[in-house]
Amino acid sequence: MNGAGQGPLIGPAAPPGVHLMTWNVRRPLPFTLRAADRWTRRAPRLAALLRAERPTALGVQEALPSQVQVIEDALGGGYRHVGRGRARDGSDEGCPIFYDAERLDLVEAQQEALSDRPDAPGSRSWGNLLPRIMVVAVFQDRMTSRRFCVINTHLDHLSRRSRLRSAEAIRRAVIARALPAVVMGDLNEGVSGAAVAALLRDDLLVDASADPRTRRGPQWGTWSNYRPPREGGRRIDWILVSDGVQVTRAAVNDRRYGGGWGSDHLPVQAEILVGE
Repeated sequence: MNGAGQGPLIGPAAPPGVHLMTWNVRRPLPFTLRAADRWTRRAPRLAALLRAERPTALGVQEALPSQVQVIEDALGGGYRHVGRGRARDGSDEGCPIFYDAERLDLVEAQQEALSDRPDAPGSRSWGNLLPRIMVVAVFQDRMTSRRFCVINTHLDHLSRRSRLRSAEAIRRAVIARALPAVVMGDLNEGVSGAAVAALLRDDLLVDASADPRTRRGPQWGTWSNYRPPREGGRRIDWILVSDGVQVTRAAVNDRRYGGGWGSDHLPVQAEILVGE
């Protein structure tokens, strides 16, 4: 499917709806043999999708500063972001949350290392070779005055122990804020993974796309690797929601712009209503 000449899959949300998106945007590599993987080709495709969809809040993963700038330019001047790189000095790839500042007021924001020392940038624990982080933001909707929490993360791709310990840290962050919450990101696990199960335990969070009545389109795998997505393929990118969040639409966006995809992952989207 080509995005040219089509309307958005979900598009800008009319209040009280809030449009959420998570997308692993694939960091640029200094050398790649695959034309589809070159950032010079991917950047305009990524930007075109974002201009069409204009999520109220967007969590991205693997974002380098140059990519953050492309995303900001695509979304427009009314958007802001929170979150920095995962390294000790704030460099390297990050998991920023972009938000429509004309719709949402930022109440609180912090970035924590997913480690035994969450306040130490760049720290590592639990078997992951690279630093892992979560970005936590609390927003107040200017149109409804309702507050909600958004957590964006990218769990480790190798260490099952790291993913599980990270999931427990995310659970604690959700519980501590006692607000309607959204957890989104590349969890590097499918539906049977231990970290996903930990996040869903006791119904603290639920899969935003679990209900077929609100799901728009097939349940595509989200790691498509620049190939046409498969229903039932690897679904490692998630939007999870807590009590107090009602999902009205959810989808995995398989649309191509400029003849291809903006990343080797597909965006996951949901439109929600935040309760009292």
